[in-house]
Amino acid sequence: MPILPSLTLNLFPNPAFERSESYGAARSAVLGAPALAQAEAELTAWPGYQRTPLRSLPALAGAIGVASVHYKDEGSRFGLGSFKALGGAYAVARLLCREIGRKLGRTLRPADLLSDAMRAECAALTVSCATDGNHGRSVAWGARMFGCACVIYIHATVSEGRQRAIEQYGATVVRTAGNYDDAVRQADADARTHGRFVISDTSYPGYMDVPRDVMQGYQLMVHEAVQQLGRWPTHVFVQAGVGGLAAAVCAYFWERDPARRPVFVVVEPDRADCLLRSARQGRLTAVTGELDTLMAGLACGEVSLLAWQILERGANAFCTVDDAAAVAGMRLLAHPLGDDPTIVAGESAVAGLAAAIAARQDDAASRALGLDADSSLLFFGSEAATDPALYAELVGETAQAVANRSAA
Repeated sequence: MPILPSLTLNLFPNPAFERSESYGAARSAVLGAPALAQAEAELTAWPGYQRTPLRSLPALAGAIGVASVHYKDEGSRFGLGSFKALGGAYAVARLLCREIGRKLGRTLRPADLLSDAMRAECAALTVSCATDGNHGRSVAWGARMFGCACVIYIHATVSEGRQRAIEQYGATVVRTAGNYDDAVRQADADARTHGRFVISDTSYPGYMDVPRDVMQGYQLMVHEAVQQLGRWPTHVFVQAGVGGLAAAVCAYFWERDPARRPVFVVVEPDRADCLLRSARQGRLTAVTGELDTLMAGLACGEVSLLAWQILERGANAFCTVDDAAAVAGMRLLAHPLGDDPTIVAGESAVAGLAAAIAARQDDAASRALGLDADSSLLFFGSEAATDPALYAELVGETAQAVANRSAA
């Protein structure tokens, strides 16, 4: 396929996967249809809510030899540039409802928080989190929406552009030494000292409720995509950091029909592959060091416990791609094949797409995943150009120039 970049893939079929295994009550308590219905009712009522587009890429499908390719483009979500708007801000709302409701002795809904009296209650609370960029932006946006204070922790390699994107929502940003997981620990420690409430997208022992809310918000994106597609895909490739997004997508299909769920592939950067290593070892396995990858939103070294409850036995395979594959994916969407739509995709948005292209260039990988001319592929484009300077450097033109070409 000379019209496509030549990409490489490290694929590990999951030995723990069993298609006949039921979803079960324990997993339903993590991610379940009733909680999604609640998230949908709340999020769709927020100002600015719109379904993000599902892009069809028939020319790319033909080039890689599959029946169809669809890309859920999250770049316009609530004006924040990524799917994270569905998670962090929703978890902020849920936490404020719990805390203020407990104080007042009554049940609150997020809409109740927007009254002047409730905003005064919110102002007395501070939320906090660690982030690679997008999650912190969502938490800061949610904090501003409901009127609480916000402190966001970023690690050493998070770009200045991503820091400024968080600060524009009024958050205080603290830069720490080390990697993402070090920032998570610092945010948690400081929250205990200062009485803040952590809104993390990763779960760990003793901390489950908020990450569950984050993941439940993510599932609205999956629900939209299935409604827009009108059928189930045969294959879903989803990028992963701590695993929350991947688990939300996997759980949606598994819960509804275990027998006909799509082949589900988790994709990570080759320098931050904690999920693949955990699957290979049969136990949670961390990746240490700088986690130096361009895919900043996926640069996580420790798996979320809640996500692992879903992915340990729900993923068909785990795989990694390198930074070069991510850049190739960004450029391919900026300069699409044939009459396919032009898409502004950030570096963390395209890992799934790159992995699928690489798999179709590898006969053994295609056989292992059951990829063929009848396959229908679904991807979740998790971010647009959330760091415009880096996007321009990697793609060779600005995101605005690409967007203008798309609108032409």
